Amino acid sequence: MAIPKICGIETEYGIRILPPGEYSPVSLSSLLVSSYVSEIQRQVDWDFEDESPGNDARGFSLESTMAPSVEPHLLNAVLVNGSRYYVDHAHPELSTPECATALELVRYDKAGEEILRRSMAAANRLLPEGASVVVYKNNSDGKGNSYGCHENYLMDRSTPFGQIVQNIVPHFVSRQVFTGAGKVGSEARVIDPGDDRALYQISQRADFFEELVGLETTLKRPIVNTRDEPHADPQRYRRLHVIVGDANLSEVATYLKVATTSIVLAMIEDGFFAECDMSLENPVQAMHEVSHDLGLRACLRLADGRTTTALGLQWDLLALAKKYGVERGLDCIGGEESGAHALARWETVLEALEQDPSSLSHQLDWVAKLELLKGYKDRNGLSWQDRRLWALDLQYHDLRPERSLFARLGMERLTSDEGVEAAVMYPPEDTRAWFRGTCLSRWPAQVVAANWDSLVFDLGSDPLRRVPMMDPLKGTAAQLGSLMRQASTPAELLRLLSS
Repeated sequence: MAIPKICGIETEYGIRILPPGEYSPVSLSSLLVSSYVSEIQRQVDWDFEDESPGNDARGFSLESTMAPSVEPHLLNAVLVNGSRYYVDHAHPELSTPECATALELVRYDKAGEEILRRSMAAANRLLPEGASVVVYKNNSDGKGNSYGCHENYLMDRSTPFGQIVQNIVPHFVSRQVFTGAGKVGSEARVIDPGDDRALYQISQRADFFEELVGLETTLKRPIVNTRDEPHADPQRYRRLHVIVGDANLSEVATYLKVATTSIVLAMIEDGFFAECDMSLENPVQAMHEVSHDLGLRACLRLADGRTTTALGLQWDLLALAKKYGVERGLDCIGGEESGAHALARWETVLEALEQDPSSLSHQLDWVAKLELLKGYKDRNGLSWQDRRLWALDLQYHDLRPERSLFARLGMERLTSDEGVEAAVMYPPEDTRAWFRGTCLSRWPAQVVAANWDSLVFDLGSDPLRRVPMMDPLKGTAAQLGSLMRQASTPAELLRLLSS
């Protein structure tokens, strides 16, 4: 039986300073993170004790592979809502707390955007007069560089990794039709610059993928990442680290991205693809083709010789998911009601994409941006190569409320302002994030370090005390709320936990 799909999102944000100055991206990112953290809480550092990004799910690594590096010298903080906020290479990055449903994850993803907005305000108070830091939630700088938005899903360790790869790839390739953030231009050398398909595409990330399977995340990017770092009991769990997604501002796109992937992964765990092989003949090529196919009609060849489209693959996956829901249930993605909602929304969006994609201009990022840019282009008689369209593309992703084009479009909300505000300061109650965030909020001076699967307390005497949290499903408000209310100090809490 598939295990609950605890999930999270890691977003790397684009950053720059206006007017252009002498700050490096690293120092500017550090200023952004530190200024926010210092205003709301004592900084609690990330504990790198158990970091192992070089572990490969295949059990081996190619000699040419560059494993992701750990950068303990860069600013890395844990927030009271259970998130991790840090500098990753040259970008500020925020990882949401662990969430038990796709809808809850949307709320914490939106809280992440609000944290970045407050960070900009805090950083600007420290900058010289006239200077300001600007943050973008996008994936490409338009100069050939890409930065990621990674998803994470809890999976059963017993599921063979090869089985995961075989059955998740068709979904990753085809889900772009609703997860894409839209993009002016192309980095794909195989596309003729004179071809209209190169001038606007569905996904910001698709052009940057070059391999089917691999460990790297910044070079030779693979469709399926093999990082085997569960941040949980490695005998029971694996964490599928997904790097193919765009950074979405649309709540509907984020919801569908996470909900549909959770369902597909549950089907893989339960062997529901045994007689339904959708393997693509050339997945990397298909990844690029789908992104450049605004008409959603590109012919994709399957490994068995059949042909279909991205929409065709999604319809097949939805049909299988409906059958799975009837026969096995969807409790693993947050309950039957949550599962039924996901299936219904999945179907509604596929129907709209098939009939008239423009009808989704208030639901999906790539459609909303395309309609916006086409209108501006046609009114001003521009070609797609005009740099003003690229500038508008970037402004769509601007997180400053007064500058964001996304904020002006009236996109459909799945969250509320009140819910997002609560998520900025309080952790989810139904995962271990609740224990982490609550301890940081109550006893920041005694928590000396934290990571996903442990907290380290200083009780005033040697040695420091590490509290393991190896199960993402434990440490919830329902499980530990009573103990937390009884304890007035961390020492009392640890005593109650040990008893």
